[in-house]
Amino acid sequence: MKIKMADHGSVLRRNRSGTKAENFYKWTDEAFEEMDSTLVVQQYIQQTIRKDHNNIDLILSSPDSQDEGVWKYEHLRQFCMELNGLAVRLQGECQPASCTQMTATEQWIFLCAAHKTPKECPAIDYTRHTLDDIIHSIVMNFYFLHRVSIKESSVAKLGSVCRRVYRIFSHAYFHHRQIFDDFDFENETSLCRRFTVFVTKYNLMSRDNLIVPILEDEMNPQTESDA
Repeated sequence: MKIKMADHGSVLRRNRSGTKAENFYKWTDEAFEEMDSTLVVQQYIQQTIRKDHNNIDLILSSPDSQDEGVWKYEHLRQFCMELNGLAVRLQGECQPASCTQMTATEQWIFLCAAHKTPKECPAIDYTRHTLDDIIHSIVMNFYFLHRVSIKESSVAKLGSVCRRVYRIFSHAYFHHRQIFDDFDFENETSLCRRFTVFVTKYNLMSRDNLIVPILEDEMNPQTESDA
């Protein structure tokens, strides 16, 4: 809960019990410099997304004073949180019997790195294992204990995390296109587009590996084959 005193009273930044969905987060936006919280970067990112999820340039534009490593880290946390919504939607259609392997198109089969030895998993299990493993890695791991400053050596690990996350997008796009486009996912969140611009902007993935044609200028990309 955050209370900000204003000239005409206080602003309670919390969704009260019983608040209707259309009234969620209907408080006044707050400038980054005025936010007083240990989770200020997460708070600012989420506020900007709610303001207009299609304004990706604004969402990914870091405040001048912000540490770039923390900025990348917090965005990746946000992507994983939102991807849980896609994982839930996939469960009804992406069954172990029908999607026996984690694939993107018919060309590549990805091994699940959440095990001691990477191995094949049904696509939905790969999705669950990957999100759980990444959350553990970037939330619980000692490389990312602090959310105000992150060592460059830790930031360097984000690229491999992004490659694993991207496979969830690619499987959904090529094998469950209706779920990807509809059900209030990509059309309502711009999540894959935002992620694609994010990894491109910060050189976290090779452009050749971005196989979902989500950007207008995407031209005949190649795929990746590593686990």
